Amino acid sequence: MEKLNEIITLFALTSFASSNEIKNPSHASDLASQTIVPAEMISLADDHLEVTVWAKSPMIQNPTNMDFDAAGRLYVTEGVNYRKENATKRPEGDRVIVLEDTNKDGAADSVKTFLQDKNLECPLGVAVFGNQVVVSQPPDLLVYTDVDLDGIFNPSVDRKETLLTGFNGRQHDHSLHSVTAGPDGQWNFNFGNCGAIFTDRSNKTFRAGSGYYMSGGGTWYFDTNAIAGQASDDGNVWIGGASVRMNPDGTHARIVGHNYRNSYEQSITSFGDMFQSDNDDPPACRVTEVIEGGNAGFFSEDGQRSWLGESRPGQDTPTAHWRQEDPGTMPVGDVYGGGSPTGVAFYENGALGKKWEGLLLACEAGRNVIFGYLPEAQGAGFKLARMDFIDSNKEKKYEGFDYLILENQKPGTEFTRNVEGAQSTQVNTLFRPSDICVGPDGALYVADWFDPVVGGHSTIDASASGTIYRIAPKGFKSVIPKIDLTTTEGQILALQSPAVNVRHSGFVRLKAQGEKAIPAVAELLSNENRYIAARAVWLLAQLGAQGKDQVIELLNSSDDRTRLVACRALRAAAYDVLELAKKMAVDPAPMVRREIALSLRNAPIEKSLPYLVAIGKMFDGHDRAYLDAFGIGSSGNEVAVYQALKAEMLQNRGDTWSDAFAWIAWRLHPNQAVNDQKLRALSPKVSEEQVKLTLTALGFTETLQAASAMAEIATHQDFAQKDLANWWLNHRKNNLWKSFDVDGILATYGKKTELVKLVAVPMPASMDSNPPLAAVEDIAKLTGDPEKGKLAITTCYMCHQIQGQGVSFGPDLSSYGKQQTKEVIIKGIAHPSAAVSHGYEGTEIITKDGLVITGILLSDADPVMIKTMGGTNQIVPRSDIRTIEPMKRSLMYDPGNLNLTAQQIADITAYLKSL
Repeated sequence: MEKLNEIITLFALTSFASSNEIKNPSHASDLASQTIVPAEMISLADDHLEVTVWAKSPMIQNPTNMDFDAAGRLYVTEGVNYRKENATKRPEGDRVIVLEDTNKDGAADSVKTFLQDKNLECPLGVAVFGNQVVVSQPPDLLVYTDVDLDGIFNPSVDRKETLLTGFNGRQHDHSLHSVTAGPDGQWNFNFGNCGAIFTDRSNKTFRAGSGYYMSGGGTWYFDTNAIAGQASDDGNVWIGGASVRMNPDGTHARIVGHNYRNSYEQSITSFGDMFQSDNDDPPACRVTEVIEGGNAGFFSEDGQRSWLGESRPGQDTPTAHWRQEDPGTMPVGDVYGGGSPTGVAFYENGALGKKWEGLLLACEAGRNVIFGYLPEAQGAGFKLARMDFIDSNKEKKYEGFDYLILENQKPGTEFTRNVEGAQSTQVNTLFRPSDICVGPDGALYVADWFDPVVGGHSTIDASASGTIYRIAPKGFKSVIPKIDLTTTEGQILALQSPAVNVRHSGFVRLKAQGEKAIPAVAELLSNENRYIAARAVWLLAQLGAQGKDQVIELLNSSDDRTRLVACRALRAAAYDVLELAKKMAVDPAPMVRREIALSLRNAPIEKSLPYLVAIGKMFDGHDRAYLDAFGIGSSGNEVAVYQALKAEMLQNRGDTWSDAFAWIAWRLHPNQAVNDQKLRALSPKVSEEQVKLTLTALGFTETLQAASAMAEIATHQDFAQKDLANWWLNHRKNNLWKSFDVDGILATYGKKTELVKLVAVPMPASMDSNPPLAAVEDIAKLTGDPEKGKLAITTCYMCHQIQGQGVSFGPDLSSYGKQQTKEVIIKGIAHPSAAVSHGYEGTEIITKDGLVITGILLSDADPVMIKTMGGTNQIVPRSDIRTIEPMKRSLMYDPGNLNLTAQQIADITAYLKSL
């Protein structure tokens, strides 16, 4: 590690887009003499594995996403023209390149430009299916067909097709992401909460809107606010970011998960389980399973209100942020705090060996790590125990950037980075994994978009450097199976590939054979690798009546997971869901019953009700994944399901409910349960927690009866939780119960809701520091005192929470110091308007009587909800507003307004770094 104390000299790299291929570039070492984050600096969770450099700049630049073809060629999308670099650094457009190790020495030695186009501006997704290359470039999902198979897109020979269009947010990270083939032969992709209005090839239009609009820059094609809460052609309301599943030709699309902030990628296992990570606003990033049709909970059910405006008394940030106490939201999964989650992958078979079969991998660029999970079935969901599988920063000293780099660096000029003696210059924090995938040789491949900063929609590294690392057993020799897709043997070999999209090619060819392929596919059922065996189940279900009969027989298996994949495979093959429910609704495995519940979502209630009741009666009162799936399956039929279960489970027990039925009533919350919930809330026999549950159920029931019941409860003389009941009344009077005149209802009880008078909260004019502040780099040279910083930072408590102290208005700063360098923290305090955290952009409202209110816009509906300094929510009727405009500066006061000196800023920085 002596090199860490040396001066590292690198060169800004020129674009090699003008050349279609560089093979064995003799001058590569002159342009990038060493890897920015050396392989030996990266640690692994298994000592039997090693990290090697497979490719690096100048072969690649800013790798955003990648995928392998069956021949072992790696397709990579590049993001050189990212944000401020848009069309200036690379005027001819960004690229899709193809890397290959032709001499089989364990490192790429060939690079081709498959495609370069001015239309490509930092595309965030690439997928390869045979000779089709699918590129995610908002507003379009593009398919390039390499007709002559030469690895170069030639418009005169090859074909380009816009498969789908309508994805909001060009040059925005919260937009369209990559495609992954599922084990059922369908394609899956997702998009972030920039939202979408897209029409599939079956002429069905989907709308996903929310209150996230014109945030974070980029190009916006439509107003997400305007479509928030609008139903799609499938009759459902989809919110924010979403996952889509469809046929490869773009027909029969359906939403399989929604209300994300920004899931970068999805991974679907051969059992049909789908996993993803999701970004956040505060420190509440997560890795989670997606329940089919599930709501992740970032915005309200109508998409109008952010979690900041919905947070209830006593809720911690992760609970409020992902609405974990709201009926209709998926279990949160693993919440690990602040970060920048990117690509995900699932390892099923290959070079790593049996120990790691079933390994979920999630890139976390902000933390210089790739998390590993071995998901363990737990009821109807999964336990996700996190490990650091690939890590360059075991000390957890996170940095936002590490070097002061000349941002206007000219290509070909030299710059130096001096790491000696500087606390904020950690080479190991430059590891910024953007993607991970499993190669057809069974090794793991990691794309590192090197940059001293992560997030904030900007880059600092003028060289646009990047590295592809390989993780494999020590001494590994890569072998790419030679797959002949014209033969059954080759197709079976492809189906067994460790690379997920390579498997799709085998699936498609075998399916085309029909029943002729059954003997060869059925042989895989006895494969010792359970994932390979599962792939055969999906395919058999689509190989005609004989194949389907074999899968039906598997419903009798003694293995829970085999029965589960058989149910899923039959559903994907259009098997009658009622017939499936008849056999499996009382299966001993909660995961199987969950699947049956989900399958009944669109079945006629007169036929599905007995099965939903059977599934509901087997709820254990604790399993939230089971409960949510049951609720999704009951969608639109909550009244019938509630009444039937009440008759079965209560049997005249009055207000003495089991935990299971109490949770079911909470999840379904039909109007017909209002009186039951009111009686329980007022009963002395019901626990405090169960009373809280009844209030929540009422608070999510959009009826006059629910509003009246809440008013009666809140005004009852002996009710112990009046504050919470009154919170619901004051909150819902402006949204869900707006049309029910909550004030009028309360007046009948001689009460009224809390009258909140509008209070002026103008933004003070910026005040220069006296004496003027030093430059950021000069403040960084000052020695900060953490103890003095602890005192000085109390000024920040009026807007920020720090380790539980302070007001929740601006971002929580508890972990901010660990994630950013001194320079970033100092700049944030000294020049707060230079970069504003997402979700905390300011808005100024001027009322018709001249009142000026500044704060964070929580809802743009009528009335407008705005969170003002001190953490107070103010409700402003639209009719009272003269103007409402985004602020051009940060809501954070300048140092002059706070009387902060350069030394105090250094002290505060030292304190935040010490936490």
